[in-house]
Amino acid sequence: MTAEGFLEGRRLQLARGVLLQCIMGGYPAARFYGSDDGDLALVAEPTQIHRLPWSDDPRALAICDADELTGESSNLSTRGQLKKVIARYAARGLAPVVATELEFFVFAPNTDPTQPFRPPVGLDGRREDGQSAFSISSNNGLRPFFNEVYKCMAALGMPRDTFMHEMGVSQFEINLLHGDPLLLADQTFLFKHLLKEVALKHGLTVVCMAKPLAHTPGSSMHIHQSIVEVGSGKNLFSDANGEPTAMFRHFIGGQQAGMADFTALFAPNVNSYQRLCHPYASPNNACWSHDNRAAGLRIPASAPVARRVENRLPGADANPYLAIAASLAAGLHGIEHELEPSEAIQGEFEVPDNLSLPCTLHAALERLKRSQLARELFGQEFIEGYIASKTMELTSFFDEITPWERRVLAAQA
Repeated sequence: MTAEGFLEGRRLQLARGVLLQCIMGGYPAARFYGSDDGDLALVAEPTQIHRLPWSDDPRALAICDADELTGESSNLSTRGQLKKVIARYAARGLAPVVATELEFFVFAPNTDPTQPFRPPVGLDGRREDGQSAFSISSNNGLRPFFNEVYKCMAALGMPRDTFMHEMGVSQFEINLLHGDPLLLADQTFLFKHLLKEVALKHGLTVVCMAKPLAHTPGSSMHIHQSIVEVGSGKNLFSDANGEPTAMFRHFIGGQQAGMADFTALFAPNVNSYQRLCHPYASPNNACWSHDNRAAGLRIPASAPVARRVENRLPGADANPYLAIAASLAAGLHGIEHELEPSEAIQGEFEVPDNLSLPCTLHAALERLKRSQLARELFGQEFIEGYIASKTMELTSFFDEITPWERRVLAAQA
């Protein structure tokens, strides 16, 4: 849209079906988004209109809500779904607080998708080989790229907590500062967009797949969650003596009750389960623990004022609005129904059957289909539309034969 048209308040409209467009570009049947495929209004969020600092030409980006022409939020909008969850907390005098940790890989350009990703050539003329986890070395040659990333984050008003090299080859992690869930979802979305745009300027490729490299840890989007009292800002997961509260327990109980049903929302792609089936620090379970990274729900070591629940299931490929909405909605369900969690686990453990999660996209979608809880919390229109779109993607995947099948199975009698 032209700047003049935007400043004049001209309404930008979008076909309803676009909210269910699958990642290959197609659409499910029109019955999932209204047979008329009528328009939605894109309404800019006033606090999320940004001039793009990486663009040589003056350009701006506005994060928008997708609203029906009657004014209410579209049920198909993931940002709208998150706003509804936050409103349900507010009706109880509660405000959720979240922070996201996003992992990603920085690779050399990959023009042939049949070939593996490779790290860029470093200042020493060599490619990183996986020995740089948590290193402060600059020999990977990415300093100019990250310097521009930092400058662009500052220009967008996006504070950062820590940046580090992660376990994987040319893998990195950013921790965004905790705050309002909608703001953090916006910032996570903007940051992923920023990464890819700045990488292109530097001749690099940023990949937010859950598992882009074999035999290498995948990329997560851990969600840290707490609840404060509106007005006082008091963390309601700790009592006056610094001990865990009933609300803390019920929140965990709700998370456990919803994780299996919502796995397809946290792990939305076929590749998501490549990360989860090699569960080093990527636990595919609904167990909870104090500071144990093998548990899907981890309570990080902290002072009582910072007591929080870390959901370790979502991958870097998850929609931040939907993943945060699903996690918070499950927690609130536990609070409303006073659900008690299982016993905390420590050390090495076997996952009980009732706390195991789907391990393929097909299984996760089948679980979501059967979930009455998902329909209660997100509405039938959204859940059925989401399943229809993701089923198209799964079918497209099964339409291809992989190199592994040709290499291993072709010689079989």
